[in-house]
Amino acid sequence: MNARLLALLAATAASGIYGINHTIAKGLMPNIIGPFGFILLRVSGAAVVFWIISLFYKSEKIDRKDWFRIIACAFFGMVLNMNMFFKGLELSTPINSSVVITLSPVLLLVLSALILRERITWLKAIGIGIGLAGALTLIIFGLKTQPNAPNIPLGNMLFVINAASYSFYLIFVKPLVAKYSSITLMKLFFLFALLMNIPIGFSEFSEVSWFSLSQLDIIKLAFVVIGTTVLTYLFNIYALKQLSPSTIGAFIYLQPLIATAFAILMGADQLTPLRVLAAVLIFTGVFLSTRKRKTSAV
Repeated sequence: MNARLLALLAATAASGIYGINHTIAKGLMPNIIGPFGFILLRVSGAAVVFWIISLFYKSEKIDRKDWFRIIACAFFGMVLNMNMFFKGLELSTPINSSVVITLSPVLLLVLSALILRERITWLKAIGIGIGLAGALTLIIFGLKTQPNAPNIPLGNMLFVINAASYSFYLIFVKPLVAKYSSITLMKLFFLFALLMNIPIGFSEFSEVSWFSLSQLDIIKLAFVVIGTTVLTYLFNIYALKQLSPSTIGAFIYLQPLIATAFAILMGADQLTPLRVLAAVLIFTGVFLSTRKRKTSAV
């Protein structure tokens, strides 16, 4: 099969898993496990899986100059990103989370301009403004609370930080995927992420009644650890070998569609006119800000 097609399928599968995760992870917090404890479970489980897999691969030597970038990837991709998303999900709703994180391509563009000195045109600047307006619509004018969502505005703001952090991760990780195998990167990322997350999540992790969990709870926890953590990061790191960060970012558009359908189907959330308006603003902003100028034929 064509390598680019495989990369596109991998990115699609990752978005599908992420979309379902919004509802499944929300249903486990905070009664089963707190958000920070959940992240410690995710990264520890993923670290174990990737280090076991790495035993079957040839060890790679890491250049000294790449260690800082590897640690930065672990922080932005598996510490700040994950903790802000899960804490936001505890405070807000699955549909809100799936809508707000579509800001990632817009924030990726802004950060690329600041870090990589990429030029932002007027059209892109307008798109950035519209996209941010959509996020602010949810944060300012949305419901403040609802059952199982105690602080929706704060949760939505944490989703914005999550999206920005993931954008940093995509920028930092791109040069590494061209030099090292996916398994080498993942085992190192999650090892450093585990070390960083221990002081953040150990308290909540230790409060979980592990031996009294139901079989359904265990299956849901396993889905988040294996599916949402191991498989999605593997799929995305594989896709980055063939696709650009901005193309990977574009697949985030699938998440609101999948997440909304799944949340409504499971009775975990509902669609409102304000959420539709916010989604339209964000989607329009992302479309304008990531639109490529057509080149005239010579």
